Amino acid sequence: MTPSTTRRDFIRTVGAGAVAAAGTIAPAAATARPMAAPAKSRVLGANDRINVGFVGCGGRMNSHITHVMSRNKAKGDVQAIAVNDIWETRKKLAQEKTGVEASAVYHDYRELVQRPDIDAVVISSPDHWHYAHAMAALEAGKDVYLEKPMTYTVDEARKIAEYVKTSGRILQVGSQYTSLDHFHKAKKAIEDGLIGEVVWASGGFGRNSTKRGNEWNYKIDPEANPSNLDWKAFLGNAPKRDWDPARYFRWRKYWDYSGGIATDLFYHTVSPILMAVGPEFPLRITAGGGIYVQKDREVPDTFFMNVDYPDWTMQLACSVTSGKGAPLVFHGSQGTIMVAEDSESFQNTEMVVIPDRDYKDDFVKKTGAEELRIPVQPFVRGEHPHMDNFLAAMRSREKPNLDADLGYKAMAAIGGGVTAYRKNKVVGFDARSEKLT
Repeated sequence: MTPSTTRRDFIRTVGAGAVAAAGTIAPAAATARPMAAPAKSRVLGANDRINVGFVGCGGRMNSHITHVMSRNKAKGDVQAIAVNDIWETRKKLAQEKTGVEASAVYHDYRELVQRPDIDAVVISSPDHWHYAHAMAALEAGKDVYLEKPMTYTVDEARKIAEYVKTSGRILQVGSQYTSLDHFHKAKKAIEDGLIGEVVWASGGFGRNSTKRGNEWNYKIDPEANPSNLDWKAFLGNAPKRDWDPARYFRWRKYWDYSGGIATDLFYHTVSPILMAVGPEFPLRITAGGGIYVQKDREVPDTFFMNVDYPDWTMQLACSVTSGKGAPLVFHGSQGTIMVAEDSESFQNTEMVVIPDRDYKDDFVKKTGAEELRIPVQPFVRGEHPHMDNFLAAMRSREKPNLDADLGYKAMAAIGGGVTAYRKNKVVGFDARSEKLT
């Protein structure tokens, strides 16, 4: 659909049932397709409000809507004007939270993104829908805030990165850790040569959710059924299955829609580490782990990845059945940066740079201290610096903290890890063809 296509033409094309409140979005919507020419978009003036549409109004989207509404009240420089979902209950809740008119509540995301008055589309749908939702918005001339992981596959991330590069659109992948003070100061410490060359970096998550009913076992609404929840639209391009509410409400447990720990948690570690060291493609990826305690899933409850780059290695560890997250550490040829004791919480107010024994004298000459303690702003849950960075980038047209190129390179590692685990093999990445091997 081009910008000049009328609503009547659009409905005629996709079928009235696709855009009605109880309609069905064609599963083929999630299929990769040739890229369209960039559409024109509204030029934002210094005093213009940024108009936002929200696609996929589940649990995570609530925080985005809440922040936009709070910022609208405090600053008046952004506003919610449209929402989309495929479940009637979530449509109603999103309408109530945003205060939009009933006519601005959409069943088909394609109608929402074609609105000429929308400047930005925030996407928080299941992983297997990220590519279709993001590309539709980009091709309609919108800037995009795309929840992590960037996409379901590495190839989808490549296509989005290419489109963003040629179209001039702003895309921020929604991993808030790249907007934390910790990683920007770690990046500067690395650039300043305080630890020599980075040799390896390590991090990971630890969540013992077993007693609470296991990870990602969100509540299944007993009133959800195919008459009020568009099951075909949820499946999209995934394998066809009969109605199964567990797969809708707990989709992160299933390979058809998610990469489990890799896509939900490790993306939060890979992307800021790459930002600090410098974005690049991996050489090879290995993965291990298994389903050790929480047997109600397809994806592992304990997962490990080693990602080799040309000159360094990233090591990641996570279990949703045991304990505290691993420390976040950059290990250099001359010293170490202890970023945080826990790779998820980042509640510390300082990080420590420690020289290796043989380089202590050089370190003291350079810094005037045997250890360098760098103040950092702790992560405060409920604050949203990453969304604020995206909105600022929309006005400046400068790259946001987790732009499409960095997001794609992070996805190359993440996708490689999922493939390595599922195929039980060492996976390479060919930087020339930009394909997993």
